[in-house]
Amino acid sequence: MKIILILCLLLFIWGFFIEPKFIFVKKYKLQNNDLKGCRAVFVSDFHIAPVQIGRLKRIVKLINKQQPDIVFSTGDFVHGYSESKTLPIEKITEELAKVKAPYGFYTVLGNHDWWQDGAHIREVLNKNNIIVLENSSQKLKINNKNITIAGIEDLQTRIPDIEKALHRANLTTILLTHNPDPFFSMNKKVFLTLAGHNHGGQVQIPFYGALLVPSDSGTKFANGLFNINGNNIIITKGLGNSIMNVRFCCPPEIVVIDFI
Repeated sequence: MKIILILCLLLFIWGFFIEPKFIFVKKYKLQNNDLKGCRAVFVSDFHIAPVQIGRLKRIVKLINKQQPDIVFSTGDFVHGYSESKTLPIEKITEELAKVKAPYGFYTVLGNHDWWQDGAHIREVLNKNNIIVLENSSQKLKINNKNITIAGIEDLQTRIPDIEKALHRANLTTILLTHNPDPFFSMNKKVFLTLAGHNHGGQVQIPFYGALLVPSDSGTKFANGLFNINGNNIIITKGLGNSIMNVRFCCPPEIVVIDFI
């Protein structure tokens, strides 16, 4: 009995005080001739609390260490349901503005962003050249090829409109959505969709997987790279935590995508 109690205590300490502090780098390779040679960094679900400015600096430093050509985010910059629970978006953005990516930094907003003040968060991000997409898209040239970056509004707090976001899309399109669920009902051809929100479930059991995710897509799609009907989606474990500050077998991550 004593051994079991000690083991439970150690697991508690690990899940609540050690693993949440990690930041792993998860790497993927995807084949696309238009994007060949390009490197993207994908980050999501920051949930930066008032005492986590040091952690945010670590995140920015780690992003820049990857030498990205372009950076994507799927939102939830702020933490909690009230201003007292989060680092102000001005301070968050001050640090994120130090990210170096020649082709830019694109994002959508998440449910926590909108629960706080989505309009203000959008304004602050845009002023600092972090481009917020809301059922909209932008074209840019990479390797002298036209690429479309599209983003839809958050499923939980807004009205996502994939048709509107993709109405000018070409074959090489990267779609940003905070919640992965819209991907599973999408009837458009999109090279790559990036999503967060699930946090990988935050708690995963070895050989079983996530216990629970805040998504209708189910625990099978808690995190990872999937190809469904010819469309790719990467769902990240994210960087922060929601509800409880716990991580078990599901460490925070940034995602690096090398196009080959």
